[in-house]
Amino acid sequence: MKKIKPWLHQSAYLAPLSPACRMCATGAKLVLFSTGICHEHCYYCPLSFKKGGKDVIYADEWRLSNENDIETLLQEARFINAHGAGITGGDPLVVWKRVTTFIQVMKTTFGDKFHIHLYTSGLHHAEHIPDLVSAGLDEIRFHPRPQQWDTMSKNPLSQVITSAVKTGVDTAIEIPVIPGYFHQIFDLLRWSDHQGVSWVNLNELEFSERNTRAFSRLGFQVKSEVSSAVQGSQLLARRLLRSSAEESFSVGVHYCSVSFKDGVQLRNRIKRRAAHVAKPYDVVTEDGTLVRGIIVHRSTKRLHHLHQTLQSINKIPSRHLHYNTIKHRLEIGGWILETIADSLSKQGFQCYLIEEYPTADALEVERIPLPLSV
Repeated sequence: MKKIKPWLHQSAYLAPLSPACRMCATGAKLVLFSTGICHEHCYYCPLSFKKGGKDVIYADEWRLSNENDIETLLQEARFINAHGAGITGGDPLVVWKRVTTFIQVMKTTFGDKFHIHLYTSGLHHAEHIPDLVSAGLDEIRFHPRPQQWDTMSKNPLSQVITSAVKTGVDTAIEIPVIPGYFHQIFDLLRWSDHQGVSWVNLNELEFSERNTRAFSRLGFQVKSEVSSAVQGSQLLARRLLRSSAEESFSVGVHYCSVSFKDGVQLRNRIKRRAAHVAKPYDVVTEDGTLVRGIIVHRSTKRLHHLHQTLQSINKIPSRHLHYNTIKHRLEIGGWILETIADSLSKQGFQCYLIEEYPTADALEVERIPLPLSV
């Protein structure tokens, strides 16, 4: 009987475990969103409305201007000191030529050890999988739909998967753990074990803005007030792991929890980026977010004048003061702003301490007005 190995944030696995998963745990995997277009319409799809169904490209949170914007892709990889990339969508095979170029560029730039995996339904343009493997793809993860899980031997997708296995690429299956689907998923695990699949990833099912209505109609509920995970998904995943261990499957089985994705994968990636993009006036928190002071005013002219005044009269060094032309604000060390905020507010300026993600979209987490009220 194989041993279940507990992992981070309630995740667990039966060996072997994908190298991609180990890299994700350290935040070292770039997420390359190749397109939002997909011919499948899975009711549990977690994509946001701004990405789903749209032919857009993102390197993590940084949107590429087009498929030729290679520099943005490479710069994001450098910002997080990436050791690999996961190519997702939509379905990347829909834009297989674009993806082939991305793979070739990343391998050429970062070397053969730069690990690249890709997700696909495998139902469209599968004939181009060998092209991706030739370009340097290390692992391909197929996403069969629920109605296929217990009928794989009769399904055209089985031929696609077995053909991928023969190319020598690490071939995997990745699905959500839907409560009530024990037998279907276990049949899929058994089939995978017989076909030489490298590993099967079982993702905890979770609510998103895109699938909430469908989940509500099906009677799904969140498992707690602080989680977007579906109640019952984790319990079923643990049952599947136990049953797989009892069968001593050769195929690796990995349960990936929602809290693993948020509390480990995303958090560590953000911390890696913060280490590269933080300014001298930023304070990097334990979670990798950036705390800084900002000064705003409706008059751009007054902000420019204040910028000069703070440097010439207040002697604030330029490394601790920056005019953000995109957001039309002065950015300054928070510890400095706290000492001058009272004076500035009397002159009509608005002062804040803010906390932001170090990502390309600079998502703001918190904003505290200064001066602090006594």
